[in-house]
Amino acid sequence: MPEEGEIIAGRYRLLSLIGQGSMGVVWQARDEELDRVIAVKLLKADRRSHDAVARMLREGRLAARLRHPHAIRVFDVVEHHGEPCLVQEYLPSRSLAALIAERGALPANVVADVGRQIAAALAAAHAEGIVHRDISTSNVLIAEDGIAKITDFGIARAVGEGTVTDARVIVGTPAFLAPEVAAGETATFASDVFSLGATLYTALEGTPPFGVDENPYALLQRVVRAEVAPPRSGGPLGEVLLRILRRDVAERPTMEEAHRLLSATAEGLPLPAPRSVPEEVPEKVAEKSGTLLLPLRRRRARRVIALAVGAAVLVGGGVVIGTIAQGDRNGNAQAASTTITTTSAPKTVCDARYEVTNSWPGGYQAEVTVRNTSSRDLSGWTVTGQLPAGHAIGNLWNGVLTQKATAVTVTNAGYNAVLPAGGTTTFGFVATGPEPARPAMSCSTAN
Repeated sequence: MPEEGEIIAGRYRLLSLIGQGSMGVVWQARDEELDRVIAVKLLKADRRSHDAVARMLREGRLAARLRHPHAIRVFDVVEHHGEPCLVQEYLPSRSLAALIAERGALPANVVADVGRQIAAALAAAHAEGIVHRDISTSNVLIAEDGIAKITDFGIARAVGEGTVTDARVIVGTPAFLAPEVAAGETATFASDVFSLGATLYTALEGTPPFGVDENPYALLQRVVRAEVAPPRSGGPLGEVLLRILRRDVAERPTMEEAHRLLSATAEGLPLPAPRSVPEEVPEKVAEKSGTLLLPLRRRRARRVIALAVGAAVLVGGGVVIGTIAQGDRNGNAQAASTTITTTSAPKTVCDARYEVTNSWPGGYQAEVTVRNTSSRDLSGWTVTGQLPAGHAIGNLWNGVLTQKATAVTVTNAGYNAVLPAGGTTTFGFVATGPEPARPAMSCSTAN
């Protein structure tokens, strides 16, 4: 067991033990090179097995690929006395599990707000090919200001990275497993969706959808049967959870769609209609050069999603032609907005709302909410603005940045190009500057 004051990898000094579980222990620590507080998670591994340590180090590298404001960041992956360690962002927070234990069932608006934040991070992870595999109330952290972040991608599996854990072992918290995973199948993006639904159901009802049982095998049998009682709280969030907790994998929304549903619930907007059940194509497991890949997703009917192959982005005269893809949405921003109508036909209108979400000496973080204010779907957007002199954006997510001097242009990413009527999506960035800038942002789009 490590001790207080111990140095990890020559730079991370352990300060105090803040948590422990079946996978290892977590310490608050200080990065003495960068002079910042971080968290160090020391994972349990069989020291006699070089392969086990190598697998865990690879898992850490997978987690480090993800950068999202609602996911705990992994800064470094090191070894300490033969055991793998993850060096992570430290977030003063409480787990959703601790919050439920203290308060019981949480209000629907709180659950929906937490859900849309976590779904946004998981949608980004899925876009990177990462499956979390252990979404639960213990792995959702809530800060004092209501910011929610998902943690512990340490048992995740990414497409092309091979098998992370022994296929004979069911990985994850039993009460939150998807039925197919409880039955022994490989975890997929769809099983992450179910686990998120089970987590939010627990927060809304105060108990997991399949109850609790000291016998994990008895609990797994109930999960396999997937007999979920409708939430007693009902309402729009109850309807969303029932869509997410479908036993049939093909009938569940994607994580992007779940994010859209949860955002609509949090904002008090009408729920998008359930999508048509896709035309089923037998799932296959792709094997190439001995690498086990995730099961291929079932193809959807052409009438459900049309992909524009080879589409380009053209910015000029207020025209944007973007790749058609599934969108995601959020609606936290409350700042003033500017509306611009495109000059090309057919015309649609969008709105950009800018908000500073965090600041520190010499820098700040901002979030921009893009809203489709028209009665038609849009298939691409671009936001423009002017930063003050001496400001520069160093990191941007959920969009494509072009910056010339202080002029900033952000176009949609592939996965959040499409916005339904009234729908929203967000992008964010970290910037340097003497104080937080609050520029006017304008949005334009063409359908």
